[in-house]
Amino acid sequence: MTTLTGHLDTALWLAGMGLPVLPLREGKGPMGNCRACRKNACGGRPNMKTPGPCTCTAPCHAWAAATTDPHILTSTAWAPAWRQAAAVAYHPGGTGLTVVDLDNADAIGWARQNLPTTRTVPSTRGEHWIYLGTVTSTNALRPGVDIKSLMSYARWLGPGTGTMAPLPDVVRALAVKEPTARPASSASTVSAPAGGGQCPHRSPAYLERGIAMAEQRIEEAPDGIHRTVFRMFLAVLSAHGRCGCLTETHIGRLFTAAQTRGESLRHCEDAWTNARTQLGM
Repeated sequence: MTTLTGHLDTALWLAGMGLPVLPLREGKGPMGNCRACRKNACGGRPNMKTPGPCTCTAPCHAWAAATTDPHILTSTAWAPAWRQAAAVAYHPGGTGLTVVDLDNADAIGWARQNLPTTRTVPSTRGEHWIYLGTVTSTNALRPGVDIKSLMSYARWLGPGTGTMAPLPDVVRALAVKEPTARPASSASTVSAPAGGGQCPHRSPAYLERGIAMAEQRIEEAPDGIHRTVFRMFLAVLSAHGRCGCLTETHIGRLFTAAQTRGESLRHCEDAWTNARTQLGM
């Protein structure tokens, strides 16, 4: 068993109440995957709908590592993560909850006009409104509003005040991905630029390093995941988008890294399209 830290004490207390928990590093991001799980080499858990670590027992795969098992939380495998932890997070969907994350005063004003009163927790820039019930997690539903429930995590900021209300239909409606004509498959519908001429790169290793670096930056982004995904897509396209060496396989790897961090397919496709537009492709 590790020496209990303040964050681990909090995690054990929450786990005892049935909240699946995990450590967060500085910047509110999850711990990076261990070497065996890097780039989902172990098979990963990013598409699972129940919490729990992968077979390596380390706090890998972000929200999917969340657990209520005190033996896992205090295990040797988790000890380095707790020593680095800057906060504790929980998986709302894993305990039947939804967090409406309101990131600024305008978002709070919108919620007060459109959502029923429920338990409220002050956050760094706004408030978390917590409801009973689960829904698909979705980022940037409207300015300053995210929904964190299934396959996501929320930072523990305290118990809050007020009585939790049932998840309202307006939140369920917001979580429906638009447009409805988009295929249900999680596979990307974007294509690689056609390119032209001979690839000027000396070796395929140059492209591989670029893709691997972009994956790593996305996986390890402490916050601002939308901006990080767009910047990495832009960087890859600016270096490899015009020569024809970029393939759908490479794009798939970038999209997988982004979706593992909670980005929706729609946001990935929008970021890819915006990056191509900015570069005139």
